[in-house]
Amino acid sequence: MRRSNLLPLMAAAILSIGVFAGCGAKAGNAAQETKAPVSESTADTTSSKNTDDSESTDGKNNSAEAEQKETVTITGIADLVPHSEIIEYVTPKLAEQGIIIELVATSADATTNEKTAKGEVDFNYFQHYPYLEEWNTTNGFDLINAGDIHVEPITAYSDKYTSTEEIPDNAVVAIPNDGTNEYRALRILEQNGFIKLNEETATTLSASLTDIEEYIRPLEIVELDSAQIIPTKADYDFFITNTNKALEAKITSTKLFSEGSDSPYANIIAVRAEDKDNPAIIALVKELQSEDTRKFIEEKYEGAVIPANLR
Repeated sequence: MRRSNLLPLMAAAILSIGVFAGCGAKAGNAAQETKAPVSESTADTTSSKNTDDSESTDGKNNSAEAEQKETVTITGIADLVPHSEIIEYVTPKLAEQGIIIELVATSADATTNEKTAKGEVDFNYFQHYPYLEEWNTTNGFDLINAGDIHVEPITAYSDKYTSTEEIPDNAVVAIPNDGTNEYRALRILEQNGFIKLNEETATTLSASLTDIEEYIRPLEIVELDSAQIIPTKADYDFFITNTNKALEAKITSTKLFSEGSDSPYANIIAVRAEDKDNPAIIALVKELQSEDTRKFIEEKYEGAVIPANLR
């Protein structure tokens, strides 16, 4: 009797354990299923953050690239007046193009062309082309004219007379005694009816008192070192000098007559032959020859310096 009663009880216990085990498995699977999916809002937030980070990085890179934009520096030597003043005028415009102009000196001397020829500076601006040609021939270098910029017309001044017609016969005039400037002084005396030069001087662009064929008006000509003319100007009825010297000395003498813009003595940008096609040099000359710069020269110097005829 007792054994038969136990069997039904054991079977019931085993069935109960199986039921509870099955419920536990279902509960566990349900828990796993609720953890697996990622909500759409969470995915969108993550994607948006990644995009924002990418755009932020790109923006920083673009800014850095802009700051690291390459510039080119070219060095030069220019006389103080008017050369360095004209260079200073175009410097900001060239800086906008990434070209930095650095003047290492504002006073040219006997070594300036040699420094340019040896590449110690990239350009110089103080001389006219006939002078450069003569220097090349004498020294065996090959500097070239990158562009005509302005003319400092050699000019006749007087502290005693206000017009050419007032100048009396047998007046005394001082002129510079160096090769090119003496020719220029004699040429404007010829153009204004004082003398007549021989025909060869027009070809050679050089002249001295021995090249005067005729004195149309009685005149005493005194040859002087150009640096001595302005300090002794009171000794003469009129005197002839370069306008840059007159500007530097700030003289108030009356201007009687002078060269025009067609003068072959335009002041130039001189460079080595191998720098002729240097983009920075080309840009410099372009700005110096621009209409804006020509207007600046005309207004600032009021005829004492004039823009060169562009050839």
